[in-house]
Amino acid sequence: MKSHDKMNLENALNFDNKYTRELPADPETSHETRQVTNSCYSRVQPVKAGAPELVAFSREMAEEVGLSSELCESEEFVEVFSGNKVLSGMDPYATCYGGHQFGSWAGQLGDGRVINLGEIVNKEGRRWVLQLKGAGPTPYSRRGDGFAVLRSSIREFLCSEAMYHLGIPTTRALSLVTTGDQVIRDMFYDGNPQPEPGAIVCRTAPSFTRFGNFEILTWRGELDLLRRFADYTIRTDFPHLGEPSKEVYCAWFDEICTSTAEMIVHWQRTGFVHGVMNTDNMSILGLTIDFGPYGWLEDYDPGWTPNTTDAQGRRYRFGNQAEIAQWNLIQLANAIHPLIGEVQPLEDSIQTYVNHHRDTWQRMMADKLGLAGFNKESDNKLITDMQDLLQYVETDMTIFFRRLAALDVQSTVARSSSVHNLIEHFSDAYYLSEQLNDEYIVMLDTWITHYKARLNHDKTPDDLRRVKMNKVNPEYIFRNYIAQLAIDKAEKGDYSMVNELLEVLRKPYDEQTGKEELSKRRPEWARHRAGCAMLS
Repeated sequence: MKSHDKMNLENALNFDNKYTRELPADPETSHETRQVTNSCYSRVQPVKAGAPELVAFSREMAEEVGLSSELCESEEFVEVFSGNKVLSGMDPYATCYGGHQFGSWAGQLGDGRVINLGEIVNKEGRRWVLQLKGAGPTPYSRRGDGFAVLRSSIREFLCSEAMYHLGIPTTRALSLVTTGDQVIRDMFYDGNPQPEPGAIVCRTAPSFTRFGNFEILTWRGELDLLRRFADYTIRTDFPHLGEPSKEVYCAWFDEICTSTAEMIVHWQRTGFVHGVMNTDNMSILGLTIDFGPYGWLEDYDPGWTPNTTDAQGRRYRFGNQAEIAQWNLIQLANAIHPLIGEVQPLEDSIQTYVNHHRDTWQRMMADKLGLAGFNKESDNKLITDMQDLLQYVETDMTIFFRRLAALDVQSTVARSSSVHNLIEHFSDAYYLSEQLNDEYIVMLDTWITHYKARLNHDKTPDDLRRVKMNKVNPEYIFRNYIAQLAIDKAEKGDYSMVNELLEVLRKPYDEQTGKEELSKRRPEWARHRAGCAMLS
């Protein structure tokens, strides 16, 4: 047992670096960019920050890893989680992985901006990896410098915690610090790089292992290491499956398919668009990982992607995420096939993904609409007609479902004279009022009539339906324009909005007095402003 006579980070964090203890390391220890073979990681030290300062920390995540608020507000915390101080129990490293990017094999990628400090085991026995994003170069940095800027770090820190409180499987964030250093970035990729404030996020997860960790080993023909790494992963992250064997490898892949399906359905429930669903950004634990050009649907548009790089092909658009996840799972199946030696079990698991996604999506949509359950005889058409309605005019998806929950359905459709009251009821969700023509009004009235009939079949009272819907349809999402407002302030040294949003996003399903502005639809000034819609 560690002594707690003097509580500090050294005593509070119980490091157990199983990853570096049991897996082979790159024999070189420099930051120099290189191909790293027959190794799962490279040991590397963070670059010291010039004048680090704490911006924010997550109380929930701090408690999970065993840190008090007092410790998180200490100078030592800032030194450790800026990379300036490496505790004796840490064993910093960057992992090697590959991946398919936009459908093409990209070869070795790896942790180019991430340095893992090590793994801790908390008092309940749960394992957490602590890693710094933006703490300097690694052998996998390629042409990058390994650093991160404040704007992207704010987005990552707040989004990680927002996703958690929304109930979406996700990696987490412990802290956000500025480095006091300037980082040169070409934000618009127009040949005009500018200095920006540097920052570091401490990210956390039980494991950051990606599909690409296995792909790179198979691609290189390092099949002995593939088996060793798969066995390590199963024993560490999937111990309930038993000792590795052919049958266990099959059960393991089946579980990955199931958890991935559930993650995607949560994205669909809240309107989240990842933006870069490359295989190196897919977690074997079914967690949302790597928050780059992400966004939430504002007007309901299945063809929308937040990624300017994907603007032409729209491979990673909202409406395509379930299919892309399946494609990515097929690439993982190809990678682990040498462990199994048969195609059929892998194909069966891919079908498990398809079936589980369909069934989970149907239950989710029933919950969003406040239905007792999904009735395929009536509800496929009800949902399809609703999606057509949402796309006929620019309609904010999040606000629409909250207003639908608030609707007194029985009295609203009881009198035809009240049909125009429906437009007023949903007015907060409409971006362009000039689109609200007579045809749309008829569509809305017709759909509400069918919705009422479906609810009458369930005999669900409005008050119970409202409670059920508001548990799955958030009042607050982390809209891009709100993130940009917080970034604008933070870049001037004012971190108040970062911390305000951290608090508001802790209760995304609750109406919060005085925070109504943060639940409103995107203002017109933000439609095309950089950082408020699409990102690179």
